Amino acid sequence: MNECNLHFSSSPAQDTGSYRLLELPPELAKVLESSGDEATQSWSIKGESIEDAVLCTADKTYTVRSVILSNAVLVVTPSQSGDAAPDAVIRDQLHEIYELIPSVPRLQKLGSLLRGNEYNEGQEDEDVDMSDNDRPTKRQRLTYHNAREVLQASDAELLQGLQTRRILIIKDELRPIAPAYLTQILELLLTYLVSLSLSHQAAPVQTLTSSLEEEHEIKREVCTQVMEWFGQIEDGIWRLDELAAVKEVGLGVLRAYKDDTITEAEFLKKWESAVGDTFESSVSLDLLSGNYLTTQNLLTDPPTIELNYFPSSALPTDPAARFGDLFLTRQRWKAEEISPFLQDIVVNNKERDKLLLKYARTVTNKDGIWYTARAMYNG
Repeated sequence: MNECNLHFSSSPAQDTGSYRLLELPPELAKVLESSGDEATQSWSIKGESIEDAVLCTADKTYTVRSVILSNAVLVVTPSQSGDAAPDAVIRDQLHEIYELIPSVPRLQKLGSLLRGNEYNEGQEDEDVDMSDNDRPTKRQRLTYHNAREVLQASDAELLQGLQTRRILIIKDELRPIAPAYLTQILELLLTYLVSLSLSHQAAPVQTLTSSLEEEHEIKREVCTQVMEWFGQIEDGIWRLDELAAVKEVGLGVLRAYKDDTITEAEFLKKWESAVGDTFESSVSLDLLSGNYLTTQNLLTDPPTIELNYFPSSALPTDPAARFGDLFLTRQRWKAEEISPFLQDIVVNNKERDKLLLKYARTVTNKDGIWYTARAMYNG
């Protein structure tokens, strides 16, 4: 057994509090062991003083959580002694370690950071916004570089989040595109694919962007980014993601019914008309899961199913607040009804089931299993 001379640091004031122990999950430990220091080049700790810290790799986000230890852990380093029995110096005593828990990226601040920066037809380049008292104020810009610094998300998750939230990057500035304008661009793209007899699996980007710019004054950089959101561009050829495009057009139709309802049959008819004959076979309510509520109108003969727009993206990201809103909207939910409204706040189905167990209780009757609130939520 190796022996060493153990003694305390000669500079305790400098060493105490200078060390932290971080327990890596297996997947990160494996990366670090196989790649050495290069693996940590894209790892960073993010979070303002009022936020819980997270660790971000190139493509994942982890919550940093403190765990109190029942026994102290000594931080010991070798000294520079040349004796046969080398010295070891006790630098610090730690009573906690930090562990990493997989987390969804925390992008909820984007809404407030980008308020007043919407990119819409006819006002794309305006540099002013209207304040609450109807006075023009200079628009506050958010660049992609700034977003990387202030948002708790990996680079890959940030880019995916911008795409999911339909946020353009124009000259490094982030601009959320107006939903109605996005729907208009998509409908035009689908229309031109048919009218120009282009394959939606191999359409020339130049042809489509030129047509929309010349005939509808839609900028090429905007059109190109929209095409990347709803397909893949490689070597100047666009391969359409048909289901994604049809879904977005369906959302555009559905948004008009936030405060009103529309029968399922009438909505599907409007949706099919918006995408055109070529793409109507892809229309399916399953594509819009987590964006609408259904009610049965018993006053009609026969009874009809009615829809209204209810997007999960507009609900709070905090689980307790999310369940509060859901149970204020409906007192009880079936599993297949509530699950789509939880997918964006969990990393997997196991975590979703834990949230259901924590915030909801199950009730079984002749109609099956229902979820009701564990707590009472008052409007």
